[in-house]
Amino acid sequence: MDTLDQQIQTLIDGTPQEGGTGTAMVAIAPAIKTIAERLKHLEYYVLQTLDQGWVMTTLSNRQQPNTRKNIIYAYPTLADAAKGPQSVKDPQLMAIPTAVTHILFQMLALKSLDSLIFFETPGNVAQGIEVRRQEFQALLQAHLQESQAVDPHSNIG
Repeated sequence: MDTLDQQIQTLIDGTPQEGGTGTAMVAIAPAIKTIAERLKHLEYYVLQTLDQGWVMTTLSNRQQPNTRKNIIYAYPTLADAAKGPQSVKDPQLMAIPTAVTHILFQMLALKSLDSLIFFETPGNVAQGIEVRRQEFQALLQAHLQESQAVDPHSNIG
């Protein structure tokens, strides 16, 4: 299992360099690492479809039924993924071990994703840590602005 620094390097290495994307990835890497350091595990199990699509769950607010949010659950163990809201008994779904930094990075790629829920304690899928898109983007934006202040000629943004 890779360390957080190795996971971040893998993300950076996998980012296309054209159009400033690679530079942006380097700039936001510390923000991704900061959030990953708050979590207990280097790797979580995420449910995916057979064509590698990430499984999102839409939650409704009981008091405000029109208020919905899309989340992805990340489980500490395969057994916990099997106990989650979507069952891995569905033959169209599988639980894939995924680096924590890669899960966080998906929040940028999946525009309809509102939150990630990380279950930290094996055997407990009732309580998790929520990483909200708005807070995540604010942290990333702060890192981007900080990197632009250091290098005003970079083409990030």
